[in-house]
Amino acid sequence: MIEPKTRAPSGIGLGSILVTGAGGEMGHALLAQLASLWHGKREIVAMDLKELSPDRKAHVQATYTGDISDPRLVEAIAANHDISEIWHLAALLSTRGERSPELAMQVNVMGSANMLRLAAESATRRKCPVKFLFPSTIAAYGVATLEAKRAAGTIHEGQCLEPITMYGVNKRAVEELGRYYARHYRLLNTDRMECTVDFRAIRFPGIISADTVPTGGTSDYGPEMLHCAAQGKAYACFVRPDARIPFMTMPDAVRSIMELASAPRESLSQLVYNVSAFAPSAEEIAAKVREFFPKVEITYVPTPERQQIVDSWPEDCDDSAARKDWGWKPEHDFAKAFSEYLVPKIKVRYGI
Repeated sequence: MIEPKTRAPSGIGLGSILVTGAGGEMGHALLAQLASLWHGKREIVAMDLKELSPDRKAHVQATYTGDISDPRLVEAIAANHDISEIWHLAALLSTRGERSPELAMQVNVMGSANMLRLAAESATRRKCPVKFLFPSTIAAYGVATLEAKRAAGTIHEGQCLEPITMYGVNKRAVEELGRYYARHYRLLNTDRMECTVDFRAIRFPGIISADTVPTGGTSDYGPEMLHCAAQGKAYACFVRPDARIPFMTMPDAVRSIMELASAPRESLSQLVYNVSAFAPSAEEIAAKVREFFPKVEITYVPTPERQQIVDSWPEDCDDSAARKDWGWKPEHDFAKAFSEYLVPKIKVRYGI
């Protein structure tokens, strides 16, 4: 049996916030932000496949360790907490998803379905919508050829939705599940709520963080260059110099989803939004790295399969809907991302 560290307070009130995948790259910054925003006002419940580190546990009132695709875990959370908001970060990422596609589908789709069901059941009990924040990805896009990608340029949320990775397929599936729970859940029932789950998703570009070491993700060639340069190591880039996809910094990524969460529902014209900040080529990233680490040796040894995936993602994403509906604007452009965030923090990290 899975036991929480504390039991949720009784009564409806604001309810509890559940963060899945709290041990991941985005989870650390998000837990700190949520704890700062709701300190003493709302219970924060965290779960992850592995036990959380002490610094992350400090931000929460209850923790669960387990697999989101395990229905017993969902039942334990539902029994012990009055969930009014879910931040569903847990996922099997792209590289492992291609190696174990059936496992990825189990975790990413069925696990997400469990979380959406938890949200719907909690909303029915509370008689008001449960907010559901979901980090989707540019992997949800799929452009057929490199020529088509270059011709398309910047694309909006309704274009090129034929992903070629299991991770992208999974994320698109959850976007559609979210749309169903938000707009059509229990459609034939006369007592149905108009909006059961207040589903809100962001298709994130590649995210560059100064606080975590890259783990071999498909968009990690950018941060890998920088971390290698700071350590005085040569780097063989696994994509061509002209490979181009959008990126943003981790602080901007966390801020964007926090802003989307706080936006009035009536101001949102869609359920899934693009956000973007800058879209350099691999060679432009390398040139920027060399500005700060002139001695770094960067070569290009493209891996055909990973190059194919990157070539299927758009060169840039149109985030005009996010800017219009909830005032999205990145703080870090390409130059500031390096000069104000990445390089200063990475130099501290490696004692430079």
